[in-house]
Parts: sequence; C-alpha cells; structure tokens
Amino acid sequence: MKNRLNTLAVLLFFTVILYRCDSSERGSNGQATVEVEKPVVEAPAFNADSAYQFVEKQVAFGPRVPNTAEHYATGDWLISQLRSYGLEVQVQSFQMRAFNGTMLNLRNIIASYNPKAANRVLLAAHWDTRPFADKAETDQDKPIDGANDGGSGVGILLEVARAMHAAELKPNVGVDIILFDGEDYGQPDNSEFPYQDNTWCLGAQYWSKNKHVPNYRAKYGILLDMVGAEGAKFAREGASMNYAKEVVDKVWRAGNNLGFSEYFIYENAPAITDDHVYVNEWGGVRMIDIIEYNLVSSDGDYFGDYHHRHTDNMDVISRNTLKAVGQTVLHVIYNE
Repeated sequence: MKNRLNTLAVLLFFTVILYRCDSSERGSNGQATVEVEKPVVEAPAFNADSAYQFVEKQVAFGPRVPNTAEHYATGDWLISQLRSYGLEVQVQSFQMRAFNGTMLNLRNIIASYNPKAANRVLLAAHWDTRPFADKAETDQDKPIDGANDGGSGVGILLEVARAMHAAELKPNVGVDIILFDGEDYGQPDNSEFPYQDNTWCLGAQYWSKNKHVPNYRAKYGILLDMVGAEGAKFAREGASMNYAKEVVDKVWRAGNNLGFSEYFIYENAPAITDDHVYVNEWGGVRMIDIIEYNLVSSDGDYFGDYHHRHTDNMDVISRNTLKAVGQTVLHVIYNE
C-alpha cells in the first residue's frame, strides 16, 4: 500500500505540473504564449574608495556612543549627506533606557528615494558604536572605534545613495535607507546587572513599533552589519533563512553571479539577534542580515577577532569587501 500511495502521489504531482505548465503557456483565449525572460539591468558601479572614505569619516568623529558629542555630530553629518543626495530624510528622535539604567537619547535616520512608489525595498545598518570593549583584554570600559561594527554598513549605504543619485539610470523601486541607533548598547555577558531581555537593537525596536510612515510596507529588507573587514565571509544567517529564505537566495545568487563567491558563501550559520529580528517579528517586514560569520574561525570568534575590541578600527577595513557587498546590493535593487 505504501508503494502504491507513493506512486500515485508522483503521478498526481506530474499531472499538476503538466497542467500548470500548459495553463501558464496559454492565455485566457487558449492561445499559446511565450514567457519572456526579464533582462538583467546593469547597476551603477559601486565606488569602494568612496565607501571607504565614508567609513573613515565616521571613525574620525570618534566613538559614536549615545549621549556623547561625537554621536550627535555624526548624526548631523549623516543627515546632511543623505539630503545632499536628493533623498527625503526623516529623523525619529526618542529615548530608551539601557540595561544599566542610563536614559539614552537616540535618533533613527530614515532617508527615502522615490517616496511615493508603492513597491519598496528597505536597506538598513546601525550607526552607533559599542560603549565598551567587553571582549578586549585591556580597557574594557572604554568605547571602540566601530569601523566595521557599525561604520562599514553605514559607509556602504551612503555610497549606494550617492551612486543612485549620480546615475542616469534610476531604480524602478522606491528605496528606504534606515540608519538605526542604539543597536550596540546591549548588555554584555559579564554584566553586573541581572539579565534583561531586549537590550540590543533599541532603534530597530522603536521603529518596528513606530513606523516613519503609517502602515509602512516593503517588499523585503536587507540589513548590513560588519560588512567591511578584510577576508570577511558571509554565511546564510539562520533567522534570515527562517524569515525570508527567498531573499537570501536572491542576494547570494547576485553576489555569486557578480564574482563575489569568496564572500557570499553557501553555508548556513546560526540565528543571530540583530536589528532584522525586530523588523521581522515586530515590524512585519521580511528582512535578511548580511553579517560576517566565519565558520572556520581559528579562535572561535566567528564575528572576527576585532569584534567588540579596540582593534575594530580602520586597519580591518577592506575596499574589496566593501565593493563585494555594495555592488551586490546595488545589483539587487536595480533588478527589482
């Protein structure tokens, strides 16, 4: 009986497939139709030198820790840059309390290209930096430069905005760029305070419950986090695969087709708590995370040996890695 049921299931499956193929190839009048493959659109060139300079400029401000002058000055500069590329910019100013009781003054910076378009893609990164180097051997209580952890994703998105603005050919979709604040103020493992839930990704939490546009929707989202280090590997992060596998497939296929297979590897990584988790679960937008995760790490730190350390400075940033991620993102946008 089992073999008969399996055989019957196979026959039914192919009958359905044949029917669907026959139906899809014929119009409502019964005439055969030919499906034309969508041509590939060549996206503007992503300028890695420009992206590198954007990262360098952020680091030059100093650590972008909330409630500091360096943080505020960086935010003003980011708003000015995005507006200079013709994007419509909104700023969400809000307060949230950190795990240690500190009230943080935060700003989500939201820039929109073609804001009236119904079909939209959401790009995001966080622009704040870790207020302490909890993985460092010394000076753990001092903030980090955050060249890669924060700076690289923002640098790429600024260059994406600049490239779209400068290009004669524009994307056919609306594009929203959100720079989330307060992502990296999460409770460290060695904290003296009792464990608390949801101490990371404060800006994403706030936006997910307070959209900049009522009932905001996007076709999908792409989060960039730690996307500029030399030799970075981007495995397919677990939460992204769970929420939006087809978007992961789209992005990884684009990266590989563009010649960046050494970066976009077809390996699965564990789920990571990052901004995209709140955007998916609380905000209702399917978002994936391009984040460094080296499965063959020799020291067991899959995020890189600079992660949450003072070595997260410009020395780790690679133009080649910025190019791989930035060109892939531009390609995906232009081929929607």
